[in-house]
Amino acid sequence: MKLLNKSGMRPMLLGAVAVLAMPMSLNAQDFAGETIEWTVPFGVGGGTDVWARFFAPQLSQALPGKPTVVVLNVPGGGSISGANQFATRASHDGLSILGTSASTQYPAILGDPRVRYDYADWTAVLASPTGGVVYIDAKYGVTGPKDIEKLRSEQIRFASQGATALEMPVLLAFKMLGLNIKPVFGMESRGAGRLAFERGEAGIAFQTSSAFLSSVKPLVDGGKAVPLFSLGVVDAEGNVARDPSFPDLPTYVEFYEQATGAKPEGEAFKAWKALMLAGFSLQKMVVLPKDAPAEVIAAYGEAAKAIVEAPDFRQRAGDELGDYKQLVGPEADAALKEALTLDPGIREFLTNWLAEDYNVRM
Repeated sequence: MKLLNKSGMRPMLLGAVAVLAMPMSLNAQDFAGETIEWTVPFGVGGGTDVWARFFAPQLSQALPGKPTVVVLNVPGGGSISGANQFATRASHDGLSILGTSASTQYPAILGDPRVRYDYADWTAVLASPTGGVVYIDAKYGVTGPKDIEKLRSEQIRFASQGATALEMPVLLAFKMLGLNIKPVFGMESRGAGRLAFERGEAGIAFQTSSAFLSSVKPLVDGGKAVPLFSLGVVDAEGNVARDPSFPDLPTYVEFYEQATGAKPEGEAFKAWKALMLAGFSLQKMVVLPKDAPAEVIAAYGEAAKAIVEAPDFRQRAGDELGDYKQLVGPEADAALKEALTLDPGIREFLTNWLAEDYNVRM
């Protein structure tokens, strides 16, 4: 990155030269000839990987100097391994960025002892909300909430990254519905979970909007998979609306009401909504170390703004990621800080549930 003055002057007369050089650094931020490493803490083919590869070439074109942006997949631990690695190895000059997901957020806010990263050390420059769809193997003959007893009568495998990963609100939804779900933990990404479903090793599955649109819709069209419900969109007041990317699918709340004849309520439902706000309203984010130079952070924010304000962005994003409003720059960072604030009572409920059902202790 070209932060020195263009004459190549060595740093003599530190006081005067530094003052003179500062405006050049601020005004001439340039990534020309540089390579930016975008760590994605998941394997290839999952929702976060699809999302990052959608944005990476656009980020390359939008940043000053048009640097090369390379996606580096570092799967493991439901994203914890890659995020931990980024926290310890990332450069602070703007050449290292991380793509996070709910699987990165949830362990952090719950105090997972494996976590060695702190969101307070990072600045968000782009935040992408998303939705998700739960779908089932067509062999079960389940097409909707009227078939809830068929679902309850079977023990069905669910391939998951882990109890505190992206699937946490899905696992809680299954519990509230009284389903006999057997999680198979240890998937390196949701993409790996989808492949397990395709091989017949799991009977029920979940994907975020981007991966569902790109990889699961063909399974639905081919009669292999049946979508049951979307997670919906949860606003700050806790209202759940249909996902604009899946307007014909019932939300989880609608599915629950039709299946049970009652509205979801109680501590579990409050916790489910809190997980949705923390992990899906800001589901995927681009972050970099907060002590990167201010002009670097500003350059990323401006690049993200240029990308999402392009005339054809919503159409392209809608086809690949789903139709959701993107947050950029300071707005994204402020939303991140708010989303990661979890009510102590809800945290207690979640930690007790994880310990009792999955022997996961925080």
